Amino acid sequence: MSDPVFFEPSRRYTALEIANLTGAELLDSRHEQASVATIAPARDGTSDSLVFVEGRRNAGLLDGLRAAAVLCTPDITSLVPAGIAILVTQKPQAAFAQVARLMFPTASRPQPITGETGVSPAAYVHPTAKLEANVIVEPGAVIGANVAIGSGTIIAPNAVVGVSTQIGRDCFIGPNVNVQCALIGNRVVIHSGASVGREGFGFVAGATGPERIPQIGRVVIQDNVEIGANTTVDRGAMADTIIGESSKIDNLVQIAHNVRIGRGCVIAGQCGISGSVTIGDYVMMGGRVGLADHLTIGSGARLAAASGFMNDVPAGEVWAGLPARPMMEFMRDVAAIRKLSSKPKKG
Repeated sequence: MSDPVFFEPSRRYTALEIANLTGAELLDSRHEQASVATIAPARDGTSDSLVFVEGRRNAGLLDGLRAAAVLCTPDITSLVPAGIAILVTQKPQAAFAQVARLMFPTASRPQPITGETGVSPAAYVHPTAKLEANVIVEPGAVIGANVAIGSGTIIAPNAVVGVSTQIGRDCFIGPNVNVQCALIGNRVVIHSGASVGREGFGFVAGATGPERIPQIGRVVIQDNVEIGANTTVDRGAMADTIIGESSKIDNLVQIAHNVRIGRGCVIAGQCGISGSVTIGDYVMMGGRVGLADHLTIGSGARLAAASGFMNDVPAGEVWAGLPARPMMEFMRDVAAIRKLSSKPKKG
């Protein structure tokens, strides 16, 4: 259940308003004025909440459902208890998320930690830095020389923005984030503790041990990217590390130097992406995926959690395992091993 201490709803919405906002069909006009004050999972619904139920496999959630309104697929409308406004859509979760963002805007985008506006007296901003109107720099933050920051961007407490870094408009740079050698687009969110633009892991054998190869590239982060807490994105060695538009990266992900990630990718926590990997558009990676260096992952590929990759993955394919291989091959291998282990022992 949502906690009103942390997130207050912006206002109430009627079922008719929700239908108009999401494109859902309101089945019974008598429920047009059903009032929605909050959101909830279907199991924890209340008389004034909006819930969603998607598909027959989740139809059991409708048993004894309490809600003001439910977003659901057409195949289960007959199972909704009487008295609840039914909003029919092919994509209930997407519609639910759309309403939730409007109802709880402060949960959709990070807000200033201290509530200050403008540049805090307890922050350091170099005289050559250029900040557009409505930039917020909170206490303890450090803005280096020749930095440029766009309007509406929030630099949270103790964040460090290094020399000549450029950050676009309406971004959020979280507490204790370190950003350097980076060009960042608009509406980018970087959560607390992330490190962007540090030197890549580049060494060459020397007479007394590994010697560093200078990393002189950049990190380029395009619009609408989100980077999770304590994730690291290394700058390129001589080329750039690039994260494509609208990609979403979870917490505790390692992105090495010269990696190129396409648009709309989703990368779950604890993934490790080695140097010079190229990832196409709309790739999905489960948690703890590991990619060896210089691989190419085709657009639309899906990589199963905890898989280890030593070979390129063609576009659109689903791979799993350690070492990773096409999903059908992986499932055959698993079935064969189970069959062997289930044979009775002789003797």
